[in-house]
Amino acid sequence: MHVAMADEAFNIGPAPPTLSYLSKEKIMEVAKKSGAQAIHPGYGFLSENTEFADLCEKEGKVFVGPPTNAIRDMGIKSTSKHIMAAAGVPIIEGYHGEDQSDERLRQEAEKIGYPVMLKAVRGGGGKGMRTVATPEEFSEALESARREAMKSFDDDVMLVEKFVDTPRHVEVQVFGDKHGNYVYLFERDCSVQRRHQKIIEEAPAPGLSEEVRKEIGEAAVRAARAVSYVGAGTVEFIMDKDQKFYFMEMNTRLQVEHPVTEMITGTDLVEWQLRVAGGEVLPLNQDQLSPRGHSFEARIYAEDPDNNFLPGAGPLIHLSTPEPSEDVRIETGVRQGDEVTIFYDPMIAKLVVWSSDRSSALNKLRQSLSHYHVVGLKTNIRFLDSLAAHPEFQEGNVHTEFIPLHEKSLFPEKGYPLDSSLCQAALALLLSEDQACQQLSQVEEGDPFSPFNSADGLRINTLLKRDIVLLQGDEKITVSVTYNADKTFLLQVGERTYTASGTLHNLAGSTVLVSSIDGQLTQAKVVLHEGNVVLFLPDQVIKTTEGLIWKCRSTDFALPVPEYIDSSSGGASDRAPMQGKITHVYVKPGEDVTKGQPLVAMESMKMEYVIRAPKDGKVEDILVASGDSVAQNAKLVVME
Repeated sequence: MHVAMADEAFNIGPAPPTLSYLSKEKIMEVAKKSGAQAIHPGYGFLSENTEFADLCEKEGKVFVGPPTNAIRDMGIKSTSKHIMAAAGVPIIEGYHGEDQSDERLRQEAEKIGYPVMLKAVRGGGGKGMRTVATPEEFSEALESARREAMKSFDDDVMLVEKFVDTPRHVEVQVFGDKHGNYVYLFERDCSVQRRHQKIIEEAPAPGLSEEVRKEIGEAAVRAARAVSYVGAGTVEFIMDKDQKFYFMEMNTRLQVEHPVTEMITGTDLVEWQLRVAGGEVLPLNQDQLSPRGHSFEARIYAEDPDNNFLPGAGPLIHLSTPEPSEDVRIETGVRQGDEVTIFYDPMIAKLVVWSSDRSSALNKLRQSLSHYHVVGLKTNIRFLDSLAAHPEFQEGNVHTEFIPLHEKSLFPEKGYPLDSSLCQAALALLLSEDQACQQLSQVEEGDPFSPFNSADGLRINTLLKRDIVLLQGDEKITVSVTYNADKTFLLQVGERTYTASGTLHNLAGSTVLVSSIDGQLTQAKVVLHEGNVVLFLPDQVIKTTEGLIWKCRSTDFALPVPEYIDSSSGGASDRAPMQGKITHVYVKPGEDVTKGQPLVAMESMKMEYVIRAPKDGKVEDILVASGDSVAQNAKLVVME
């Protein structure tokens, strides 16, 4: 998509980032070939790479970002802590020393007191970060964090910090120019996270007093001034329940969530970056800036929230979005038909909304999510809607432990689908069968009126009956179908029988089912693909076994795969949960292992995952080696 949007495009190599987007030499080669005066590094890959910034200066290209010294000083967490303390910015207790032996780090953790945070000194985006609750977890967490840090930053130096209980993650957008001018464009709350990565952001932060808002903004400016910062940057703070804040790190680049700041300030931060890089003075001073209204950004990921937010690659079979407007922005790099690959972050898009106050902005976010439809891979859209609807989130009571604390209500027991949904899914299948049969007859037979070219179930002196089996997860649900002579259907679900009829329409590239179930008219968007039926129906009510109800935006069904085709077997714990690359093998053939013991580590979509023994036993064979690429569900270890 980005290639199609560009005026000129240059091939920089194959998909793996180390061979393309992280290759300083290839990027510089394109800059020279295209005659570019400046390079904007985006908000990933080389955006905080001091060597690349140095290369730009050496080659006479303007790096649209801060000076090298600022990237270097703020990119190393231990160095940045010392600079911040000297600048009068509050910092949190921790060990930032040079002795990186396992024993020294363990001693410092015990001195600080558990729980502690392990962080890569060059880290960012949650990479190389682990929370350690007990001494027993320390060694494995340290090894995993170091390995992830080395892969992400080519540096595995760690620091240890005190873990703040139920903290908020509040960050401030700062800007500096080459003339010594600095402003803060207010704060964003990015507290709601999974795997230490942000999932939803908002500006301004809810519940902050004007006094704290001013204090944290001015502290962020002091931080930027301390390193002679130029351009856009973000100063991140940990905030406790008493709204006391402590410096965490500075991201020396534009942030993924910068649109919420743009929405509340009416600015274009990328334009500001280019103007400042060109030597201009900041467009506005602090007195000219004030927040207006409220904005949310929801990150739409290719991941499975019901499986610990496990990311997954796959095709975007169907993709439709809400209509963009001044108050609704969709920032994405994919289109329908594209593939979400294993090589990059699993984020599909950012959905950004604005309104005059937080409550109405939240309603707009939920409305927009209801019109964001993806088929082909699992996404977090339904989870984002549950999150936005949660009473505590609506009250603004957010913190970094929000998801674990409210896990039961955010992940309710999956309910049995309503009879109406089952009838609609069955009806969609029946109508699509008839539609396909008629289309085929027109092509091959040339007689669309022949009764032999129809799937309407016509029988002489009898009525056709058949069963349609639908799967929702592991649950098998049978809908018994009777074809009536008037082209309606009797659909039996359990003990109830419904009279159903309907038509399929193609509207704006989407298939819409208009149905009548016992006289109740309903319109639903439907996607049929390779044995899957997906219904999109806003605010659908689902019954749970306890009689509770919850709302969801879509209902997914699958048709059962015949046993002679279904080849999947065995436990998931000794298989690859997704496509990826093996990074470490912990065990050897013949070794006795206990349930939960690490077997293999693998990397996919910029994250490391540890596959653990599904049971006590002996390792019979290792089927992979470090560096191997594996497919999803590939067997990794054979257990006796």
